[in-house]
Amino acid sequence: MDNRRLILLTIFAFSIFMLWDGWGKYTNPPVAQVASSQAGAAASTDASIPKARTQLSADGSVPVDAVSSGGGAAPTLTVRTDSVLAQISADGGDIVRLELTRHKATADKTKNYVLLDNGTRHIYAAQSGLTGQGLPNHKTRFTLPEGEQVMAADAKTLTVRLDAPTENGINVSKLLTFHRDSYIIDVAYEISNGSDAPVRTDAYFQFQRDGEAAETTEAMGVSTFTGPAFYTDALKFQKVSFEDIADGSAKFAKKDDNGWVAMVQHYFVSAFLPEQGVAREYFARKINDRLYTAGTILPVDEIAPGATATVATRLYAGPQEQEHLEAIAPGLDLVVDYGWLTVIAAPLFWVLQWFHNLTGNWGWAIILVTICLKLIFFPLSAASYKSMAKMRTLGPRLQRLKEQHGDDKVRMQKEMMEIYKKEKINPLGGCLPIVVQIPVFIALYWVLLGSVEMRQAPWLGWITDLSVKDPYFILPIIMGATMLIQMRLNPTPPDPMQAKVMMAMPIVFTFMFLFFPAGLVLYWVVNNTLSIAQQWQITKMIESGQKT
Repeated sequence: MDNRRLILLTIFAFSIFMLWDGWGKYTNPPVAQVASSQAGAAASTDASIPKARTQLSADGSVPVDAVSSGGGAAPTLTVRTDSVLAQISADGGDIVRLELTRHKATADKTKNYVLLDNGTRHIYAAQSGLTGQGLPNHKTRFTLPEGEQVMAADAKTLTVRLDAPTENGINVSKLLTFHRDSYIIDVAYEISNGSDAPVRTDAYFQFQRDGEAAETTEAMGVSTFTGPAFYTDALKFQKVSFEDIADGSAKFAKKDDNGWVAMVQHYFVSAFLPEQGVAREYFARKINDRLYTAGTILPVDEIAPGATATVATRLYAGPQEQEHLEAIAPGLDLVVDYGWLTVIAAPLFWVLQWFHNLTGNWGWAIILVTICLKLIFFPLSAASYKSMAKMRTLGPRLQRLKEQHGDDKVRMQKEMMEIYKKEKINPLGGCLPIVVQIPVFIALYWVLLGSVEMRQAPWLGWITDLSVKDPYFILPIIMGATMLIQMRLNPTPPDPMQAKVMMAMPIVFTFMFLFFPAGLVLYWVVNNTLSIAQQWQITKMIESGQKT
């Protein structure tokens, strides 16, 4: 295999990966137990309110005479903690906006990153309510406490209590508890039955979101997944696209006593995390041409007259920080999805994180990981470079062979193979280092693309964000220069056309890498530099007749 074919193989393999990964984002394997993505609600009911067990209209939705909004624009309450800035709507006590104060916006780094959004760029809210006639749902107008709620400097939690209108002697309060140094919010309902009849209800917790992608990466136009995801111990992690919800083909776990439901987007996630061992139902629905919901329904034991009951779950809304997610809930770390290369990407990120803890800088961590990978592949690279160095010494002989048998390609190839066999040269040896690096390269690409830890992480000087392209294209130019030097060290192809193609490859790859994440280009620059040093030393020893 000549070098031209090697380069084409590399490009082809990377292209196949991009196509395969893109196809995988929109397909999910069928599962044994599924839920319909359509609510099937009649025109006279609200499809955004989930089905309940009792006190329902014929089509399974909350009847029209349930407690409803007071009309007009809903007032909002601002809540400030050390980690978040939240806006809570009086309608349903929904969290309609959530800013993460420790993460800055992508375009304007003077502003906080907005996860839950009330219309700045998206419609995205965390909603909840109770099902059944006369009980408050996410459209009920709650009474808000007066003034902005701020977590005290010495407090570990801040609880906001919202009261629903009393209906038939039934008092319901919604409690939102924020925690210091945390993105977890406890969402609970206190239900006090002051009526003469038992109360039967379920509690639902859902995300309402538009179907637009949250963010598109700059590298080769690749879009990361945006949409609902479900997890259970039995069926594991399942992503559901908005398209599948819209056409009714979405498949995901329906009922279980474990797991969670999330809304996933690039770098960030929000998830309702019910307590393990509690029965729950999962759902996803299309509300209208723009909005979708995904959530869970939790049962509430029958509440006798004079009794009080509480139903609660946790809401996580924050970054996909891998070292924290698994501790929060089983399987939550799977929202950081590296696709079919997880087996390489996951340990690669673990090593990167270890070096980051050692150096305090993700750029130096990438450099140290590159050195480690080079050491691991050192014997393989050495064997390849020996073969290439020997082929380089055979240049004059191959040229004479071409002059003698240039018109007889079959004879020339046969004579070349005889020379390779006699000199113990493997003509395919030069392929191995690049072929082995392809999965590592792609895995590192997805680590940089999908790890929030890399987001806006600086290295030095002009590189202020390793997850996006080099703003001045300095690293890609250096990468192209190192690739050109490598080409000079390789044996010159006997075919002039092949030689021209090989000389053009550094230019082609430089343009390709202009829009790759700076961290990935940094990896390639360091890898090329180490390869040049190794190849130069081996070539020098072979040409001088020394043993290697």
